[in-house]
Amino acid sequence: MTVERTTDLLSLAREIGPDLVALRRELHRIPEIGNHLPLTQQVLLRELTALDDGSKVVEISTGEALSSITVVIRGGAPGADGGPVVLLRGDMDALPVTEQVAADYASEHTGVMHACGHDLHMAGLVGAARLLLARRDELAGDVVLMFQPGEEGPGGAEPMIAEGVLMAAGRPVDAAYALHVASSEHPLGQWYSRPGPVYAAADEVRVRVVGVGGHGSTPHRAKDPVPAACEMVLALQTMTTRGFDVFDPVVVTVGRLAAGTKENIIPDGAEFDATVRSLSAAAREKVQHDIERLVDGIAAAHGLTAEVDYRLGYPVTVNDATEHALALDVVTDLFGADRFTLMAEPELGSEDMSFVLDRVPGAYLNLGACPVADHEHAPDNHSPRAAFDDSVLPDAAAWLAEVAVRRLRAGER
Repeated sequence: MTVERTTDLLSLAREIGPDLVALRRELHRIPEIGNHLPLTQQVLLRELTALDDGSKVVEISTGEALSSITVVIRGGAPGADGGPVVLLRGDMDALPVTEQVAADYASEHTGVMHACGHDLHMAGLVGAARLLLARRDELAGDVVLMFQPGEEGPGGAEPMIAEGVLMAAGRPVDAAYALHVASSEHPLGQWYSRPGPVYAAADEVRVRVVGVGGHGSTPHRAKDPVPAACEMVLALQTMTTRGFDVFDPVVVTVGRLAAGTKENIIPDGAEFDATVRSLSAAAREKVQHDIERLVDGIAAAHGLTAEVDYRLGYPVTVNDATEHALALDVVTDLFGADRFTLMAEPELGSEDMSFVLDRVPGAYLNLGACPVADHEHAPDNHSPRAAFDDSVLPDAAAWLAEVAVRRLRAGER
């Protein structure tokens, strides 16, 4: 890719920047939750169908079980119909948060807000589509645009994979890319990521300790589940520090502990819920086994039983080293080396782009979109006060488009 052509693409992205900002703000006003996003889907379909001139270059389909949109842009370079396939993903859903940001485009839906910046992701991906069509003659293969609901839960990537998004072009996707904006921690316009694990697997465990209730004055006549549950909570913390390598860490956090109705009543049961974070498949498998063994063992030591409901969530999000290097090269060439920061370690949040990257090599990058200079103290993503500077949209669109162009040119591995 010549510097001149790269500059042309970034210049075009900046030209359409006002359109992308207007689209982002329209989407911000109508946030929706989960996998059913009819209003969001309608706005995106309006924008995407406008790109189709009837030449069958743009193929648009919608999900069956969820409000997803899949777009295939057919490449125009010689041999593109047998070339590689690149997937670009943008998530669509919002959060059950009441917005506290004073903006003339604030959420019109009570108790729902685009507090994680997915409105920017959608607008950026629409912008990438426009750029790719402008450079279609350079596309040595096809590009799949994955507009995915449900990232915040219950998860939209798995259903889209089940419905065939990875085969939407008629042959398998060879590489996949995505980006995420951040409202804090990093300066405006700063890209950051790392090869290897970048986000954790996130599972949950629900434990019920089964005892026999009785009067608080005669605990020997009952089987008290409360001390056993408390012992389990403390033992889980020791288990993670003594049972796992510090360089392949696991975090178990108990967020809910409940038992009883009155101070002099020993309840029949006690229960707690925990979130479990891990950074490798091996640690993820081991922690499930160890939690179940520990809970059962402590319950048995107290003459009780325990019911363990372990629920697998999103797996580890892993950046392929080669694809991450290509993605970083694009950042450096488009914006300069000073615009990228290498993450020292993974973050323990989770991402359902992980389901795609489990099947396809790819890269997931982050982009600072903090609107204030004091980014270190700005409200985080998911906060009702989270604010995003949509001036980053041209950069997001340009990176998505450029990484697709280059990966197609690189061909299959």
